[in-house]
Amino acid sequence: MLSTLLALVDFLKPEKILDKGGLALLSLIVFAESGLLVGFFLPGDSLLFVAGFLSSDAGDHKLPALPFVLICVVVAAIVGDQVGYVFGKKVGPAIFTRPDSRFFKQQNVQKAQDFIDKYGAKTIVLARFVPIVRTFAPIVAGVGQMKYRTFVKFNVLGGLLWGAGVTTLGYFLGEVDFIKNNIELAIVAVVAISLLPVAIEMWRHRAGGASR
Repeated sequence: MLSTLLALVDFLKPEKILDKGGLALLSLIVFAESGLLVGFFLPGDSLLFVAGFLSSDAGDHKLPALPFVLICVVVAAIVGDQVGYVFGKKVGPAIFTRPDSRFFKQQNVQKAQDFIDKYGAKTIVLARFVPIVRTFAPIVAGVGQMKYRTFVKFNVLGGLLWGAGVTTLGYFLGEVDFIKNNIELAIVAVVAISLLPVAIEMWRHRAGGASR
């Protein structure tokens, strides 16, 4: 069991994923993590950062030029959320009574629901920066019958901010020698930084509630 887990962790390393599958696998993973129930465990933030790095001079251009990477990532992210929304709308409340399995936990659905209850449509943007919630938020939005126009607007905004933002960050920071030589440490830092918008919004929400 331990050997299987270690093999999975090793397989999910961003460098290995991109080395094996390139831009096509990158797009597929972003799509799956953005709206398919089975995609919640995939390494979205770190993968985007490394993809940006590998499209730069410092990354020896192991991926195509940055504009092509950004287009693929953003489109995959937006389409993934759209699929998740439609799936949630079709499945409806049944998703809340679905039994737990190896790849599905009710607590993940509840996390996404809690986010939507707190932040409304803005959740679709904020959730992009939160692993697991990122996968379930569009599905729960569909279940809750969020207005389609509203969902699309925030979906496009979130896809651009997350997909283009984290990838571009990896492209430019990868040129810094310290980052280049400590890429794993940089990945951890980027994941932490990517959570800042959520932390700020949560602080504002609590501060607003306390002042009432």
